[in-house]
Amino acid sequence: MPETSPPPEPFTPRADPAALDDLRARLRATRWPDAPEDAGWALGTDLDYLRELVAYWADGFDWAAQEAALARLPRFRVRLGGLGIHFAHVKAAAPAGPALPLVLCHGWPDSFWRYTKVIPHLTDPGAHGADPADAFDVVVPDMPGYGYSDRPTSPPLDSVAVAGLWAELMDVLGYERFGAAGGDVGSRVSRYLALDHPDRVVAVHRMDGSLPVFTEDATDLTPEERAWFENVMAWGADEAAYAAMHRTKPQTAAFGLNDSPAGLAAWIVEKLRAWSDCDGDIERRFTKDEILTNVTLYWLTGTIGSSMRMYQANAAIPPAQQARRVEVPSGFSLFREPVARPPRAWLERTANVVRVTEPERGGHFAPFEEPELYAEELRAFFRPYRAAATG
Repeated sequence: MPETSPPPEPFTPRADPAALDDLRARLRATRWPDAPEDAGWALGTDLDYLRELVAYWADGFDWAAQEAALARLPRFRVRLGGLGIHFAHVKAAAPAGPALPLVLCHGWPDSFWRYTKVIPHLTDPGAHGADPADAFDVVVPDMPGYGYSDRPTSPPLDSVAVAGLWAELMDVLGYERFGAAGGDVGSRVSRYLALDHPDRVVAVHRMDGSLPVFTEDATDLTPEERAWFENVMAWGADEAAYAAMHRTKPQTAAFGLNDSPAGLAAWIVEKLRAWSDCDGDIERRFTKDEILTNVTLYWLTGTIGSSMRMYQANAAIPPAQQARRVEVPSGFSLFREPVARPPRAWLERTANVVRVTEPERGGHFAPFEEPELYAEELRAFFRPYRAAATG
């Protein structure tokens, strides 16, 4: 980052009351589609559930209270790569020794919201029954086009480019060496941090393995790997229509989703339910307030279109780039994902694996669903690498 660039500035957004009035008016004026009797969630978002959620969003949800809760996190904006980047930066509370810097990389459909529950467990483990020596300095940026970060006006950035921005951000914050962790798109970002900055990333933790990109002889795959490939393809045929839309025609979907808050909620809520460890009952994992905080962040920032466009950018990453092997020490916590957990053979083919666990609880949004469990996964994995970053 050039020396003339301004340092990060504190950032505490406040929603325009007129924007909230407009949101409520749109919610009350929703033009509801019909649905077959007893369709439930079989065809997508359940009509009855969404009606209930939208009614609460219009007349019960207190955005000001949620905004105030988010404001308790130290948050900042900084210019990186010509874009304003929003991030939370929470330093360890009275650590018993040097804290390990850790950048947490989110995915879709979320933002820094994904990690809001787990941050206290990471920065102040002593207050949550864990060893104070396992404290982290936590950095959680919003990717460009997500949350409170700027939306790129030029072609969207892919995970490789975002990883470069996060390396620059950690440099701006004074962290020469650090750990990286993420899930979903954030898994790719943290992977490229390890690939392109191995001298700075002491270890990398991910919640999923790389999706199958194999450029060698397929006969070299193990039976378990081939079965996993087939399972991923079957899941894609049944469940990945959203990703095909994001990858090919994101702007078409953006017109409707950016104009209708009910439509936006339907697009996001269906994924929160399908990808979490909730056994079909979304409110086992997310309260209405938690769901609507995530969706309202998308609405107020107008970032649903820009977030979807990143899929197109990532699809253009060359296969050879995607097939690179991570040599930085790598750990995997394979929560209960909708796609079957990749076999150990695949993880070892793609990374220098030092730890793999399969937690019994928590799904795609594990940092939010199971913050205590996710925090313990990170503490256990990064413990041997603390001296490399802080010594």
